[in-house]
Parts: sequence; C-alpha cells; structure tokens
Amino acid sequence: MLSIPTVWLLFVVNFSALGLVWAYVLRGHPNFLPARYWGAATGCAALGAAVALLRGVVDSPMPLVLGSTLMVLANCLGMMGLFRFFRLPSGWLVTAVVTGVSAVAIAIFTYVAENMAMRIVVYSIAHAIPIALTLRYLLSRSDRRTQPGIWLTALVSALILAVLAIRSVAALLGIGGELQTLHFNVVQACLVVLLSFLSMLWGISFLLLSFDRHRNEMASLALVDELTGVANRRQALQRLNELCTEAQLSGMPFTVLAIDLDGFKGVNDRYGHGAGDDCLRAFARAAQERLRPDYLLARVGGDEFSILMPRSTTRDGALIARSVVEACQVQRGQPFDAISASIGVAQWTCDIGSDPERLIDAADQALYVAKKNGKNRYAIYEPTPSTLAAAATTTLLQSPEITGPGDGDLCLPDASSFRTAPSVR
Repeated sequence: MLSIPTVWLLFVVNFSALGLVWAYVLRGHPNFLPARYWGAATGCAALGAAVALLRGVVDSPMPLVLGSTLMVLANCLGMMGLFRFFRLPSGWLVTAVVTGVSAVAIAIFTYVAENMAMRIVVYSIAHAIPIALTLRYLLSRSDRRTQPGIWLTALVSALILAVLAIRSVAALLGIGGELQTLHFNVVQACLVVLLSFLSMLWGISFLLLSFDRHRNEMASLALVDELTGVANRRQALQRLNELCTEAQLSGMPFTVLAIDLDGFKGVNDRYGHGAGDDCLRAFARAAQERLRPDYLLARVGGDEFSILMPRSTTRDGALIARSVVEACQVQRGQPFDAISASIGVAQWTCDIGSDPERLIDAADQALYVAKKNGKNRYAIYEPTPSTLAAAATTTLLQSPEITGPGDGDLCLPDASSFRTAPSVR
C-alpha cells in the first residue's frame, strides 16, 4: 500500500517545481493576468499538500481537512486563470461555493460521520466541477483542433474527470480493499499517482496555451504594419502568392491595386514626420472603411499601399480605386488637404500564372501612368493580345475625370491609348 504522506509529498514536489516556472513567467510578463492565477494555483496546491503532510505528525485530522480544501481551491484558481486567459468572467462565485461547500462536507465526513470513502467522493466532486467547466468551454471553441494548447488542456481535463469518477466508484464499492486514514489500498494508490501526473500535465497545458498565444501574437506582429495597423509588405506578398496559386488552379481572376500618396513628402517637409504619420493613419482608416472584409489593405512602403481583391476583375478594381481616391477628399484641414492618391489597377490573367512579380509590375506601370498624367486618379493595366503571346506592349487605361458623384465611370479606350482626367477636388 502507498502511504498518504508519500502522496502529499509527491504533490508538494511537483507543484513547487511548476510554481517556480510560473514565477519565472510572471517575472518576464508581470501584466499577464492568467499567470497570476495559475501561479497562485500551483502555490496553493503545494501549500495544501504540505499542510496535509502534517497529519503524519499531528494527532488531529485538521491538516487533512485544511490541505484537501486548499487543493480544491487550487483547482478552482486554475479554472479562473483559464477563464481570464480567454477574457471571460473569472468565476469567483463558483470558486467560493465549491471551496466552501467541499470544506464543510469534508469536515462532516471527518468529524461528525467519519467515512473515508465519502471524503474521497466529496473531494473528487469538488475537483471535477472546475475541471468540467473548463472542459465544456474548451470544447465549445471552434479553434480547439488547431491550437495544441487547447487540445491538450481539453484532453487532460477529460482524463482527470474519468480518473476522478473511477476513484469515487472504487471507494464507494470498496474495490481494492480497505481504506485507512494514513494508507491507500492498491487501486486507490494507482489512481492517486495517476491523478498526480495528470494534475501536473494540466498545469503544463496552461503553459502551452500561453506559448501558443505568444507565438500567434509574434506571428501577427510580423504581418502587421505597426504605424497604421493594416497588413505589412510581408503579409501582402504571402497573400499575393496564395491568390496567384488559387487563381491558377481555379481560373478565377483577382485584382491588385498599387497606391501612392501624392504630396506626402511635402507634408513631411512642411509639417514634420508626426503630421506625416497622422496622414498615413488617416488614409489607412478611410481606405479600410471602403473595402469588403475579404479585401486586404497593406502598407508596402513609406507612403505606398496595396489592395488585394480576391475574385474580382478590373471593373471591380476601378470601382474600389475610385472610392479610395475619393476617400482622400474626406479628410479636411491641414495637412490632410495636401494629400491625394494615385492608383494603378491590374488584374491577374493566365499569362501571369503563379508569378506575383509580373502582376506587381503591371500595377506599378499603371500607377506610373496615373502619376504622370496629373496624379489624384487611377489607371488600369490592360495587356494587349500581343502581350499575351509574346510579352510585348501593354494598354493602360486612365481613369476619366472624377469631379463629383456619377463621374468617373470606366471607359475602355482603344489599344495602346490613355484616358486622362483632372484631379479630384
């Protein structure tokens, strides 16, 4: 048989080691609130096990009652940490009720009607409630299969619940032999050792959840422009490669817009870089409001942006380009009045295939024409039949005049010609 003090000593060592890990995490990330709950949970578990150890030297069951209560509280704190991790209410009420009721019930079956089997059942139920609530939430998440931390936490939670149920049934039915205050029978000993291992794994799964989030945040930061909050060049190129591959497989075209802010250098020179940053942020907000959720706006250079439009044609691109050019006119007052946008529009074709650079070049050529012909407008790249055959000349369409509502409808000129227009005012 396995002595109960040995079990508690096992818990002290395990949870003290895990507590040191959380202390290290908190030292590096003091504002990471879930780590405080999880650190408190491991500390509470180690303290509870240490208090329960005193049962071997104190002729009173009080250390067992207090130690068991602290272990239940530790489980509840683990649940609260997970809820805070996912920005849910912490669950203080559940913690207070479960801890309080379990303490009273354990005391009753210790002092009033001494029954070790019922103590095991109460202890198991008290442990199972926060773990069951944790499992229910994790299983409700749509990303549970793609996030290793969520998957592991849910799996370990289910295993702990199964072991707790088996332990309760075994205690009530007397499976494995007699239960003694300071010694477990063989069945209970095996189940307790397994619970010790799973409890440690449950705590480690919280660490994995934290690592998953940290990794995802780092990946997100690597793909987002810090100043404007839109996608950066890396994300734009990744998405462009994906769209080229998808288009080559499905034959469904998509459109790219290359955007350059006119007058931006003058704003920086006259008003300072702070004003230039304000202009970039204002433009990004205004442009983003005019895009569908599946369109990607990216800042690819100092004052250069691009828009990737899945499942679209040059006509769709022209409509968005016009809307974005007009968006610049919404901003009033200095230095915003000095900013306008020139845009080049290019559509993926079978000739481009999976090479995104060719599409980028096409959009840049159209952008060059828009700027050359007065800025504050858009131009559309159209490959001529000879381009499709031998990469020869191209046709670039210039946006017609955009002076007010109803103006600027797309006109298709003859091959190798331009339609120009005065700027928007």
